Amino acid sequence: MTSGLMLILALVITILFIVIVTSKFKMHPFLALILASYLLAFMGGIPTAKVADAINSGFGGTLTSIGIVIIAGCIIGTILEKSGAAIKMADVVIKLVGKKRPALAMSIIGYIVSIPVFCDSGFVILSSLNKSLAKRTKTSMVTMTIALSTGLYATHTLVPPTPGPIAAAANLKVENLLLVILVGMVVAIPAALVGYLFAIKQGPKYTSKFDAEDNLDTYEAELEKKGKLPSAWKSFAPIIIPILLMAIGSIAGFPSNPFGKGVFKTICVFFGTPVNALLIGMFFSFTLLPKFNMETLNEWVGASIKDAAIILVVTAAGGSLGNVIKQTNVGTYIGQSLSGLNLGIFLPFIIAAALKTAQGSSTVAIVTTSALMYPLLPSLGLSSVMGAVLVVAAVGAGAMTVSHANDSYFWVVSQFGGLDVKTAYKTQTVGTLLEGIAAILMVYILSLILL
Repeated sequence: MTSGLMLILALVITILFIVIVTSKFKMHPFLALILASYLLAFMGGIPTAKVADAINSGFGGTLTSIGIVIIAGCIIGTILEKSGAAIKMADVVIKLVGKKRPALAMSIIGYIVSIPVFCDSGFVILSSLNKSLAKRTKTSMVTMTIALSTGLYATHTLVPPTPGPIAAAANLKVENLLLVILVGMVVAIPAALVGYLFAIKQGPKYTSKFDAEDNLDTYEAELEKKGKLPSAWKSFAPIIIPILLMAIGSIAGFPSNPFGKGVFKTICVFFGTPVNALLIGMFFSFTLLPKFNMETLNEWVGASIKDAAIILVVTAAGGSLGNVIKQTNVGTYIGQSLSGLNLGIFLPFIIAAALKTAQGSSTVAIVTTSALMYPLLPSLGLSSVMGAVLVVAAVGAGAMTVSHANDSYFWVVSQFGGLDVKTAYKTQTVGTLLEGIAAILMVYILSLILL
């Protein structure tokens, strides 16, 4: 195995390779990611006989975790769009927040939804509403995409019942989960706000492939074409039902067992599993079909599966790269190198950010960093209950810094938002960097007040 600084250099070369071949030479992201995986595997010293296994297992593991979720989400999105339900949802949201603040609406929705729901699943679920709202208000699709993405990301790494923060609390021996939730929600507010401000300032400078598509038909023309729109309940049900199921399932999985340990908990956890919840949402979307025939059950669904295929292979290829990075142990090296520095509340942030940037998974960054930090709490003066809670928040802030090519969420956002790789780096990656900085500054301010 290659070690030390050479691993970091290999990782930097790999990232530059992806950016250059996709932006300058217009290589398809799937090919770029697979080639980058091989490049890093050889530079990182993975034995030749194990390179293919590392790439295959990363590809297959990603499909296992999110494949059906993406397919079900695409089917829901297609039906919402073709049935006119997406237009109805956009109208309802506009009536609540006004035409001047659609990006703020999506940021707030993302902030709330990602408390019980993984940000990947949340973005898939909300993408059709996001696209329709962009068309309805003539807002930049890039602006809407980044507002939603950063809103989802803000609470994803900071607020239980998302598994990452729960695991961090457990590793740091914090039993008061309610305190972790409250502090996490407070820290997530400036993170989401910074993401929103970045989206509205930078988003209009870039274009999405959906911007051109949406200009083909005005909103009024689309409305006339659809005729009578579905009811608000039927329109929102395919989105709201999965979110509620996942929220209940997450609560049922709390260590305190609020629903007990019996059959009811088992049922809640089963239906709250993202793949099961999304499939139930998909079946609710079938109530929006104007009729059950070859066109709706075959052509509509078939078209959505074709759309999902591109997203699936790109996201899975990102999983291959992520697994190769994991196999090289570059993340472990970075974490161990930083753990010896005495940086107070900023230390868990820096370690988590380095791990997140290096290996792509926020959850892995949170779990690893929190485990490293527990024995260091006394020497950092953070061994109190509030000190440990703030460390959980600092770890979460680091775990959102940054989302780039080795993060499956990066590819979900870029593909569902219609962003090319270069644009995704300038928006999604930079946006999550600013979010992380805003979050750790909020944690630092809280430490001055509460410790």
